[in-house]
Amino acid sequence: MRLSAHPLWLVGFRPFFGLACLSGLSLPILWALFFSGIVSMPAMPFSMVQWHAHEMFFGFGWAVLGGFMLTSTKNWVNVRGYHGYPLMFLVAAWLFERAGMWFVGSWPPFLFRISNNLFLAAVVAMILWTLIRNRKNDTYRGDNIFFLVILPVFLVAKNLMLSAEYAQVGWSMAVGLFRMAFLVMLERTLAQFMKAGFQVSILSNPVLNKAIKILGLMLVFESLMPPQLSGWIALLLALLLAGRFFFWKPQLAMQRLDIGVMYLGYLALVAQLLIEFARHVAHPEWPASISIHVFTFGVMGVIIPGMLVRISKGHTGRKASFDAADKMVLRVMILAFVLRVVAPQIYPAGYTLWIYLAAFCWLACFATLAWRYIPMLVQPRVDGKEH
Repeated sequence: MRLSAHPLWLVGFRPFFGLACLSGLSLPILWALFFSGIVSMPAMPFSMVQWHAHEMFFGFGWAVLGGFMLTSTKNWVNVRGYHGYPLMFLVAAWLFERAGMWFVGSWPPFLFRISNNLFLAAVVAMILWTLIRNRKNDTYRGDNIFFLVILPVFLVAKNLMLSAEYAQVGWSMAVGLFRMAFLVMLERTLAQFMKAGFQVSILSNPVLNKAIKILGLMLVFESLMPPQLSGWIALLLALLLAGRFFFWKPQLAMQRLDIGVMYLGYLALVAQLLIEFARHVAHPEWPASISIHVFTFGVMGVIIPGMLVRISKGHTGRKASFDAADKMVLRVMILAFVLRVVAPQIYPAGYTLWIYLAAFCWLACFATLAWRYIPMLVQPRVDGKEH
């Protein structure tokens, strides 16, 4: 068998979900060791906080988002996603970026810049080309225009995040861009999940849905707006999302943990927007880290493990059902949110302990997912289909 024909290289989610598991189990615990001073960071031209934020958004986060989008084009525009040698190139570029982020202190600046932008530039260009070239067959043409806008902006956010002067702008843009991705994903998937799980339809109002995404797009650039303006836009978006939430039958969704975590992530997104409103309008002294961690732990941390389980099973020919171990990892990530976001507000003196415990939850969750699902990702589909 040719290497490019190995099951691992047939669909984008296979290698990238594996990398997401490995980075999800290692990056948070490594950050905790750096933060506490137990392990010294290698020489870097940027702070350890910048390294941590970059690796969680553009290492872990883009392993998930890249794998998801490279796989979803089959459903969106009826075209098989990149596979074989192009997919191998993207994985190599992702690994090259991780090496660059670690050895940046000993690399020539031009080599670091290449390593730091190669993967994202390549995967964004590939996805954009697929969507543009096949736009006539696009089932979500009205929605995918938002991806055409936001995907190139990820490159801007990435480079700003590692700059000395504009790191805060980069972090804000990264949160806004991932928020947009989750807004689109939740809108598309929850209707399907509720139909399949409870045989019910949830509200889908085109005007409301479009308004939500337009406001989300505006908030990608909130750090460039007057604080009062971005705060009120965040409040309006939070109210629209909260209003729609009650028409999405949460009383049913919370009866099943695999769907309920998606709703919890939705509520965390609303909470993050409300915190942004309060921070910009009434409490400018509040640190941005609270809002960022509500998003990274409450939205990304709670939703992503469920996505990995569902897609990994469904796209390898298995029934997308959650067993006891799958539900355990979801509960562990809910606990991680409590430990990292809630507990420090109650007992701030234990801040380092809370960081360690939350990082251990990520380690336990993604180590379990890696152990259970990487073997599936490297094997052929069980239903006999190729991809």
